Amino acid sequence: MAEIIDFAEIQEARRKARARVPERENLERAVQLMRENLAVVASELVDAPREDQAELLTRVERLAAMIRYGMRMLGDTGDARLDGPFSIRS
Repeated sequence: MAEIIDFAEIQEARRKARARVPERENLERAVQLMRENLAVVASELVDAPREDQAELLTRVERLAAMIRYGMRMLGDTGDARLDGPFSIRS
């Protein structure tokens, strides 16, 4: 059985993809901002008092999860380190 391709649907999909460019740019900026925030939190964690470390680790985990989610939305799954379990090595 032959598959019928509707070129109007393909063109409509292309138009929608082009319309999403600003959305993609906003998402890329958001992911970059979260990466910067993650770097700041990680640097604070180094010298943080023991009682503050649990909260900072929670922030690290949340930011990492949001970054992974944003990267998946962008279709960027090339970094295998982000797909594995999170661990801190000393």
